[in-house]
Amino acid sequence: MSEKRHWSAMAASKLAKLADRLDERRAEVTAEQDEQPDAPPPKPRPGPGQDVPQETERGSDSASEPRPAPQAVAGPVHPPQAPAVQLPDPLAVVPWSMRVGAEVAWRLLVLAGTVWVLMRIIGAIQLVVLSFVAALLITALLQPVVGRLKRAGVPRGLATGITFVGGFVLMGLVGWFVVWQVMDNVDDLSTKLTDGVAEMKRWLLNSPFHVTEDQINQIATNLTDTISTNTKAITDAGLQGVTVIVELLTGVLLAMFSTLFLLYDGRNIWNWTLKLFPAAARDGLAGAGPRAWRTLTLYVRGTVIVALIDAVFIGVGIWFLNVPMAVPLAVVIFVAAFVPLVGAVASGALAMVVALVTEGPFTALMVLIVVLAVQQIEGHILQPFILGRAVRVHPLAVVLSVAAGSLIAGIGGAVVAVPLVAVTNTVVGYLRTHAREAAVATEAAPRDVAVAGAPAPVAAVAEAD
Repeated sequence: MSEKRHWSAMAASKLAKLADRLDERRAEVTAEQDEQPDAPPPKPRPGPGQDVPQETERGSDSASEPRPAPQAVAGPVHPPQAPAVQLPDPLAVVPWSMRVGAEVAWRLLVLAGTVWVLMRIIGAIQLVVLSFVAALLITALLQPVVGRLKRAGVPRGLATGITFVGGFVLMGLVGWFVVWQVMDNVDDLSTKLTDGVAEMKRWLLNSPFHVTEDQINQIATNLTDTISTNTKAITDAGLQGVTVIVELLTGVLLAMFSTLFLLYDGRNIWNWTLKLFPAAARDGLAGAGPRAWRTLTLYVRGTVIVALIDAVFIGVGIWFLNVPMAVPLAVVIFVAAFVPLVGAVASGALAMVVALVTEGPFTALMVLIVVLAVQQIEGHILQPFILGRAVRVHPLAVVLSVAAGSLIAGIGGAVVAVPLVAVTNTVVGYLRTHAREAAVATEAAPRDVAVAGAPAPVAAVAEAD
């Protein structure tokens, strides 16, 4: 019985020592956690019946030995975080050429979208736009007359009325003369046209192309059948022709109304238009406007003079060659001259066809020589001398602008395309020069201020002394 008590006392003594060591270990861990707040929590105290860690059985000497950091046994285990990777700037990765291409591309897209919307708006109000542009061209032609009358002492209203009435009466007389000449020569032209077709038929029969009379008759029959089967389309075209005549009269009235006010109050209209632009852009536009108007005036005046010379010389040439309707053809050449390059070619081809059908191949060849000679004189002598450098446009730009204008607005677009390009060229050139001069003045202004203000600090110091 005494042995049992002895072993119980020894066991109790060992347990007490073990409890004391655990308390000491817990105190050490708590102290380490206080020094390192991010350290994991201490291990839980083993209860009765649990295995004691081997480290606690080594005695107090083991406390001085280095030991691994305690690991948490409770709570989620977080993996160690990877060091942050510094990614390069995306803008620095893209090549410079690609960045420049992207900048240019989106600006071109915005510009193309703006032009497309503008073309849709112009297409919707095409009649109004063409009438106003025609009024600008007529005003550019008649404005010098108003200026001369005003300088002669005539009041502005009276000078505007005289010029307006005289100009449109003169244009009306020219139109009436053309219609009168066509109606007076239409019977003669019809007779010569019939004789010319018969002559061409005989020439085809005797030509080396071996064309038979049956083939010619078959072509004539097919042409007749085509006309008869498309009667409805021809009738619709006639109805559309009536609509075109109504629109033409409306456009003429709008052009006359606009011309009257542009002649009388053009300067005030321009000043009001300037107020629609931002204040920063008004200075440049105020200088570009008169230069654009001067370019337009020179273009219209020079084109009228050149067209009149072409019509007179070519008309006299075809009249000497006994080509019928020489006067109407000369008037057609005059009107077609307002469409550069293309109009001259079309009017010359029309004169050649009339000469070929009525007088034969030799006369048509002579008409071709006359037309080419007059056009060469026009292109190399008249236009550079009359129009000058102010409205000179490259032939490629002329052809492309005429083609684009005809696709957008037909004949009216072809007429106004070249003066629009000439005016745009003048405006862009002036605005570029104005912007460059403004930039130079802005850079020079701080230097002038610095030089002018340099003695001021010295004077201030002298006064302070």
